[in-house]
Amino acid sequence: GLSQYSSDPRTEWDLNTYSTRDEVLEAVRNLRYKGGNTFTGNPPSAPYSTPGLALTHVLEQNLKPESGARLEAEKLVILLTDGKSQDDANLVAQTLKNMGIEIFAIGVKNADEAELRQVASAPLELTVYNVLDFPLLGSLVGRLARVLCTRIKEKRSSENPGSIPVNLSPQLSPTDLKISSVTSNSMHLTWNPPPRPPKKYRIVYYPSRGGIPKEVVLDGAISSLQLANLTSHTEYLVSVFALYDTGVGDGLRGITSTLPLSPPGALRVSELSHNSMRLSWKAAPGATHYLVLCSAAPRGTEE
Repeated sequence: GLSQYSSDPRTEWDLNTYSTRDEVLEAVRNLRYKGGNTFTGNPPSAPYSTPGLALTHVLEQNLKPESGARLEAEKLVILLTDGKSQDDANLVAQTLKNMGIEIFAIGVKNADEAELRQVASAPLELTVYNVLDFPLLGSLVGRLARVLCTRIKEKRSSENPGSIPVNLSPQLSPTDLKISSVTSNSMHLTWNPPPRPPKKYRIVYYPSRGGIPKEVVLDGAISSLQLANLTSHTEYLVSVFALYDTGVGDGLRGITSTLPLSPPGALRVSELSHNSMRLSWKAAPGATHYLVLCSAAPRGTEE
């Protein structure tokens, strides 16, 4: 579904308007830009319950069953803005988040990043994006799509028997995931436990561009983990779940990239002859073998 907004929001199409990808893409191509002011939440003098502006409009108009919203489906809202809001969007955004609706905030040009961070859901490194101009939005598509799909996969996995049980209150979830000591094949995870200690933690991680998810289960008294045997120069998505006898808290998510493998350095050539030479270089940390490739360069024209 898609709505545009300025001083008054307008639904362009609902969640159940189109049923194929091609129909949605055609609707996007035919979309006309709506100019005006940037009211993200409510007008300054209007009460919250007044439908009509951006997030309130989405909540009260676009996320209704008659508009195609399904009770069992994960609710994701992507807010795209090119300016500073002229109203208080934070209150409305918090209401959506309290209802389990995740908000991704994308700023363009004159957007206020502090405001984007207030509106967006945690973790902000996955849900807040900001670019200098509209053509640069294309650079976000791949990563944003991977993050969104990851969230949906987590939701689906919670519905599979023997997987993650039904979600509990967000207050029973770990917080403040920190990823440190990143190398080409490892990283260290730490997090803050929820107020009620869990029975177990389940950590799921996999490359954001696709790959088989791997998982580790820890005792609930442990709140750190060293991930090893990772692929170098690869972006990883990490999720931490607190497991209880009655269910599981919301996933705590993070994203980071492993470092590239260290190359050898300081290549030197010596002992040249008509058919041989000696090569030497500074060792690359962790290297077990070296592959040396040589080829004859084409002869140049002498001047």
